[in-house]
Amino acid sequence: MIVSTAIHSMVERCCAGSYAPAVVRLASGWVVMGERQVLPGYCLLLPDPVVPHLNALRARARDQFLADMSLVGDALLAITGALRINYAIFGNAEPALHAHVFPRHADEPANIRTAQPWALDWHAAPLFSEGEHGAFKRRLALALEGAR
Repeated sequence: MIVSTAIHSMVERCCAGSYAPAVVRLASGWVVMGERQVLPGYCLLLPDPVVPHLNALRARARDQFLADMSLVGDALLAITGALRINYAIFGNAEPALHAHVFPRHADEPANIRTAQPWALDWHAAPLFSEGEHGAFKRRLALALEGAR
């Protein structure tokens, strides 16, 4: 049985060049900005091709996905001045591998500084827009392309 998820749809749109939050294609998949910028600079890594979970990848592909995930974190650290990067891989709501990459900043309000991202108000978070986030997306693409 083939399951189609939001992850499948995003990857298809990245491949077609029609997904505005797409940043760059890495060896394992696509880096995209989160559609809701719950924390500034929030990104995802989407595998291409899409697989159900990390353990569905062969060792070399798994290593590449995890290396690319940390490469996204390195780039975010470099261009945001973040204090640290939070990484998350779940796949419970969308049963397809994808990694969430969240820059965390020292100047976050005290009430969210130690909160995990799913405890934040995602409905109040700004939607990705090329006008507001495009310059950041281009800086991230340059940082990732330079790191490859």
